[in-house]
This record gives sequence, C-alpha cells and structure tokens, in this order.
Amino acid sequence: MAQLGQSLDGRIATESGHSHYINGLESRVHLHRLRALVDAVVVGAGTASEDDPQLTVRHVTGPNPVRVILDPRGRVPPDITLLRNDSAPTLHLHGEGMTPIGKPAAHVQRIALPVTHRGFDPAAVLAVLAERGLPRVLIEGGGITVSRFLDANVLDRLHLLVAPLLIGSGRPGLCLPPIATLDDARRPLTRTFPCGDDTLFDLDLFDLDRRRAAS
Repeated sequence: MAQLGQSLDGRIATESGHSHYINGLESRVHLHRLRALVDAVVVGAGTASEDDPQLTVRHVTGPNPVRVILDPRGRVPPDITLLRNDSAPTLHLHGEGMTPIGKPAAHVQRIALPVTHRGFDPAAVLAVLAERGLPRVLIEGGGITVSRFLDANVLDRLHLLVAPLLIGSGRPGLCLPPIATLDDARRPLTRTFPCGDDTLFDLDLFDLDRRRAAS
C-alpha cells in the first residue's frame, strides 16, 4: 500500500520543498500506525535527502519497520538520519554500477538492483523485499515514488490524507501518464474518514481481475 499527505489542491510541498507539516497531528499518528502494521516502509532518494525522515513509530506503540531507501543513482548523502540512526534496520537500494558515498553503518545493508530510464522497477523492488521476509510494504513517499508504484499496478491500497489548505503552487502529489478521456480514468472504490481537521481518502486499488482470482 501507499500513502500521501497533501493539500486540497494536491500539493505535497511548496516549490522550495517545505512540507512540515501539511497534515495535522491526527494524520501523522495515523501514518505511524500504518508503519507499525507493515514490515517495511519505502521512500525515494529525494524524500530521504530533503525531508530527512526517521520512519519510526514514535506516535504509537508498535515495532519500527525496516526502512528502505530507493536510490538508483547512489546520490543519497551519508549523513542523513536513516543511514546514521540505528533505531531500525535500513536497506539502501542503489543502482547496479553505482557506489554510494561512504561506508555503511552496521544497521544498513546495501543492495544493488538493475536500473531503467525511470529508475527501479517497482515490482522488482517488492520482490526483493518479499525475498527478505518483508511482504507487507508501505510506500510512503515522495510523490514521484508513489506515482511510479501506482502506475505499475503493484499497489492494493492508497491512503490520501487531505488537509484543508490551498498551497496554490509547489510539488504535486500524484503525477501519472496522461489519458485521452475520462473513460480511461481510474475509479477505485473509495471510503472517506475524518482525521482531525484532515480527511482520509481510503482508495481500494485491488483491480477486478485480481478480485476474481482471489474469490
């Protein structure tokens, strides 16, 4: 599954990258609950570098998930929290032929994966995690990473936490290939829930073919 926190106009950060915090405390608690329910939480290189997250469950009781950095170009600096703080094991996925900067800490394992022109194949990432006993995965950000997993049809669920503010410009949340008509638009089954001042949109992305296969 995946989650994104965004404004009413679909922005996850300002043009400068500032995003702390678009969503309220209740939404952050919900995110930490999701982390506690999965085996691994995944972020892209941009989110790991710019937001410098911890990806732990500080707001709830539960185990910290394994933290996963998608770094196809090996550009993540070695001083970010995920690579320095050993509160949870961390997998640093980098492109084949790319050598990340610095020596990894004891809690960090580096894994080389093939890279396409769009980065890692989302299905290959999930397969690597499943092979390591991490089948329940949360794709947490940023927008480009979540969009690529959504476009690859490997997500079964998406939580959009929408805050009651208008940013007006800045970085978009979902960015998918263009469609010709609204007949081609995705129409997932959706439920909504209040989450403090925010609204949680729970999108069921489990497509019809997979529903039939599972029935």
